Amino acid sequence: MSINEATPQDWDRLRKQHPAIDESLMSVYVEMTQEELDDYIFAEEEDVDVVNKPRHYNTGNIECIEAIEESMSSVAFKGYLKGNCMKYLWRYDYKGKQVEDLEKAGWYLRRLTAMVTEENS
Repeated sequence: MSINEATPQDWDRLRKQHPAIDESLMSVYVEMTQEELDDYIFAEEEDVDVVNKPRHYNTGNIECIEAIEESMSSVAFKGYLKGNCMKYLWRYDYKGKQVEDLEKAGWYLRRLTAMVTEENS
């Protein structure tokens, strides 16, 4: 659904799910990273899977990872997957979300493994 197709009921539902930010808490939100803010905003929603289906990567008709893959050659996309594995392994001990970052590294590694397996079969 595009923003132009939203009904008044859609807007009411959105306002209930995501009430306006209390100005007294604004400094807390300003200091959050986008990822921390997304985690906070979407934490109350059911079935949030921040590793396999992060909400902020699934907002349109195509998942972000699919668009990235389509925009690159096979070699470039494998490099992208490898780089993301390395990124999450590199920072897992520093960000405060060790298990989540290790799971994300595993997600990218599984995707890379599947791609290489398919190419070699």
